Amino acid sequence: MTEDEARAVLLKRCEELDEEDRISAEGRAPVTLQQDSVGRLSRMDAMQVQAMALASERRRAAERQRIGAALARLDDGEWGYCLGCGEEIADKRLRHDPSVTRCVNCAGAG
Repeated sequence: MTEDEARAVLLKRCEELDEEDRISAEGRAPVTLQQDSVGRLSRMDAMQVQAMALASERRRAAERQRIGAALARLDDGEWGYCLGCGEEIADKRLRHDPSVTRCVNCAGAG
């Protein structure tokens, strides 16, 4: 995978994460207490949906951080090299996830 291909994949994934944030905004909204129209179980369901949406938001934030770090490594000419041993990361691994920071050996050891 070339650096240009990696950059394009990473930026496209950022756009997808932004779209996922937009779509899930309603699910992350605070659950209001409406005793007259919503029963206790419905409110509990809404709270569970909110908790799952917030967990997904945290996962997207973590992925954005990994993508940002990968883009910085691209800018610095360090992308594609293992942060553990300094060796090149296998192309197949980078194609699967251009934001990876470690080769297979170092990822398995840590």
